[in-house]
Amino acid sequence: MNKRKIRPWAYPLVLGGVLLLAACSTDNTTMDHNGHNMNSSPQTPAETQPQQMSTSSDSSMEVLTGNTFTLTAKENMLHLDDKTMKNAWTYNGTVPGPQLRVKQGETISVTLKNELPEPVTIHWHGLPVPNNMDGIPGVTQNAVRPNESFTYKFKVDVAGTYWYHSHQNSAKQVDKGLYGSLVVAPATPEPADKDFTLVLDEWMQDDSMAEMHGSGMSAPSSNSSSSGGHNMAGMEMPMSDAEMMPLMYTIFSVNGKTGPAIQPLSVKQGEKVRIRLINAGYLNHKLNLQDHEFKIVATDGQPINNPPLVGGQLLNIGPGERYDLEFVANNPGKWLLEERSTNPGAKSLVVPIVYEGSETKTAKSEAGDMPTIDITKYGEAAKSNFTLEQKYDITYQMDLNTETADGKMAFTINGKTFPDVPPLNVKKGNLVKVTMVNKSPKDIHPMHLHGHFFQVLSKNGQPISGSPLVKDTLNILPGESYVVAFEADNPGDWMFHCHDLGHAAQGMVSEVKYEGFKPDFIVDPTVGNMPE
Repeated sequence: MNKRKIRPWAYPLVLGGVLLLAACSTDNTTMDHNGHNMNSSPQTPAETQPQQMSTSSDSSMEVLTGNTFTLTAKENMLHLDDKTMKNAWTYNGTVPGPQLRVKQGETISVTLKNELPEPVTIHWHGLPVPNNMDGIPGVTQNAVRPNESFTYKFKVDVAGTYWYHSHQNSAKQVDKGLYGSLVVAPATPEPADKDFTLVLDEWMQDDSMAEMHGSGMSAPSSNSSSSGGHNMAGMEMPMSDAEMMPLMYTIFSVNGKTGPAIQPLSVKQGEKVRIRLINAGYLNHKLNLQDHEFKIVATDGQPINNPPLVGGQLLNIGPGERYDLEFVANNPGKWLLEERSTNPGAKSLVVPIVYEGSETKTAKSEAGDMPTIDITKYGEAAKSNFTLEQKYDITYQMDLNTETADGKMAFTINGKTFPDVPPLNVKKGNLVKVTMVNKSPKDIHPMHLHGHFFQVLSKNGQPISGSPLVKDTLNILPGESYVVAFEADNPGDWMFHCHDLGHAAQGMVSEVKYEGFKPDFIVDPTVGNMPE
């Protein structure tokens, strides 16, 4: 694998630059590109309903409808605000790329055209698709070479909020902007007066430090010397990834804009408002909806049973996760959906919610501690597909950890890094129970399973007490343990990895492999596929 390394002697300089980021504002320069000669398998898109642009409640995002689409990967300048520009990698020239809004039960065709200097793919995050449409280089296809194309075609059976992104060298490519949203509208409509999609992300002031994350190099010690600096001599307590990342990524964005440039959400009194939240970044985001009660109606696109109204509590959304909120616009004024955390970039994640005709000033961002919603205790219990007590065909333990060896940081599953992590081998029809334990002292691991949903059965040894909780990405904090279950009902070779994509690049990847499955493509060893 081609990994860009940062030299050990550069760490004092890099860390100093990180700590000064809050005082700096620099335009991005184009990063080095490592072009590989990739192979793809072009297909002919079906002659069906072509993509159409439509208006949406969220005027800041292009929405495409229909069932035949073209997404072109290309470079473009991203204006985060009137002072900050980034040389971004985009689908169709925007970050996020256009929202694909499709109808449950339809077959869609999406042609990826690559105009970037590196190969790319599209992974349909959370949406169960046939294995050969999952977009994983070297696992389900060869990555798409520059100036070539590949057509993805599949049926969208499960309604919900999803997203798409490149899975080729994803720690770099997603970080540069290669992502967009995908909404599968249910066959039975769930009407809302306003329906907004907010894609969250983070950016560096100085992109030259991007090579630090995912390089495998251990960060400097967090021990302080008498002068107040970092003790570079002692590496016994290195600064964790969780501590470094918020210092490096200090610009938070919503739909490609930051701070005052973020598009306000316009509502009318009495309207039912739906907000679809998608975390495309590296960091957790704790969000507060000011002065309104709301319901969490879905997580990772899957419904919550009888969700109660909550207020004055934070919703924590981890990388790769999605949460759908609904509230009634019953408090006229100008309010904020805001991040409430100690991260340096938190103050730049503020989404105004403005009632039409309101003459009041926008409420100020609030301070002080607030409780965080525990999604495992939210909603009402109901009959579900799996229980802790039932018999399972396969049980699998995933101990997730942060380790340092030879001055490099690695993120391990059961003490090993990809591709040396033993896979989870299954047969079609197997019922599978997985225990995931986060043994990292400080790092958070949002674990994402491709091709399947899983049901969360217990947290820290206690059975789930709220709604049946069906997800594809589970945010696991340090010290937490979860038991989840799924049915092996979608044959293929599937990734099971941390969706902090830097952690995946540094080893935290496993696979679910079906007995007897044979991929329908031939891996080209000259391609340089980078599946993580």
